Amino acid sequence: MNTPEIMITAYRPEYRAAFRELNEAWIRQYFRIEESDRKALNDPEGYILDKGGFILVALQGKAVAGVCAMIRMQEEPLTFELAKMAVAPSTQGKGVGYTLGQSIIEEARRRGAKKVYLESNTKLVPAISLYRKLGFRETRGYTSPYERCNIQMELVLD
Repeated sequence: MNTPEIMITAYRPEYRAAFRELNEAWIRQYFRIEESDRKALNDPEGYILDKGGFILVALQGKAVAGVCAMIRMQEEPLTFELAKMAVAPSTQGKGVGYTLGQSIIEEARRRGAKKVYLESNTKLVPAISLYRKLGFRETRGYTSPYERCNIQMELVLD
């Protein structure tokens, strides 16, 4: 689960501010903060963890280099939604996102997931490229709470 200089660890309350700040930064750069963002970013414990989801954190030394959540989809218990993935600008392009993505998918598999779903926007070209590299394929049919969502992708796990 680790690359040189990057360690992947489980979310702890001391990472709450970094989880919110890293995600708010990319969302504000391209879009606007929506109500569903506020719910997840202001209360990751209640919105994600208490409902059977989990969050992983990429550390470079003691600094948070990236974060990513898996939200258990209530209507499909064996499906998780990959959400709130963000990489610090100083570590972008260095494999942090890929390492974090592989780690969180592996953890979902370990927790019994059969499918991982995500929502994004095609404006986020590096993110879409990363998702494809991780094995995600385009899908349709889910209702999104986000105005910015114009692409849905899924990864079927073995």
